[in-house]
Amino acid sequence: MTPPDDNADGEPTNVQAPPKPAPVPDPMGDVSLRQLPEKREGKPAADMTVGKAVWTGVKDAGSPIGRFLDTVGGHLILMMRAIAWLPRRPFRLQNFLDAGVYIGFHSLPIVLLVAFFTGAVLSLQSVAAFRQFGLESFAGATTGKALSIELAPVMTALMLAGRAGAGIATELGTMRISEQIDALESMAVNPVQYLVTPRLFMSMIVTPILSLLAFVVGMGGAYIVAILLLHVDEGQWVANFRDVVLLQDVLQGLIKSVFFGFLVVLIGCYQGFNAKGGGRGVGMGTTRAVVTSSVSVLVLDYFLTDILLSILGTGKQM
Repeated sequence: MTPPDDNADGEPTNVQAPPKPAPVPDPMGDVSLRQLPEKREGKPAADMTVGKAVWTGVKDAGSPIGRFLDTVGGHLILMMRAIAWLPRRPFRLQNFLDAGVYIGFHSLPIVLLVAFFTGAVLSLQSVAAFRQFGLESFAGATTGKALSIELAPVMTALMLAGRAGAGIATELGTMRISEQIDALESMAVNPVQYLVTPRLFMSMIVTPILSLLAFVVGMGGAYIVAILLLHVDEGQWVANFRDVVLLQDVLQGLIKSVFFGFLVVLIGCYQGFNAKGGGRGVGMGTTRAVVTSSVSVLVLDYFLTDILLSILGTGKQM
């Protein structure tokens, strides 16, 4: 065994180097790139069977139909509750009068303005088209037929959807998110009887009145354009109007107006009653009320026209 070599001072020559400092561990070093997607996605896709994938796809595809049926059912339930509360006490007549003034009287200016220019532009177009065949005196008859059956009730309903329907949805939605409807229930006041029933009942009364006034004002606009501006013979214009436009036509438009007004107010009340999510939810409910009411009126108009033309005998024969 050989002793270690010493220098002149007697110290050993083979001194070991100091140890290197331990590296700082990387917090992401223990997680491989292959493991990251699995932790973010949850269980791997291999666990999803074919049956589960098919069922998920069918459920997602059918979810719009389920939401539509749920919405229709909610409207029907609210309608039946409002009708059931109509003959029950207490009868708050002031609520009915306020609803009639808001839906009918306050909507009168915009309805009449739209009706006047609708009749005017119809008369202008009809005279221009019939004058090519020398039949411009029939412009009043065609304008009256269109206004009485279709345009007066439909335009009135669309104006009510943009004004009364939106206002009702906003008012009831604000009451819902501010818990005023819950306060009515705590005071033993049924909110459907207090808020919904008067509006639905008065909408069926004031909407036909608005539609009839729209028809009269629209024909006034048509008369001014045809007789005063385009110099159509007044006697023939009036005579053709009386021969073509029948009482059944006006009655058909009034019957449509009853359904249109009821539908517009029902949708507005439903959207307001079911508003949630603060001010943004109220705004979205108001938008849905206007869009849904407008589309529903146009869809319902087709089916009502098909039924009434057969019943009143003004169109196709059975």
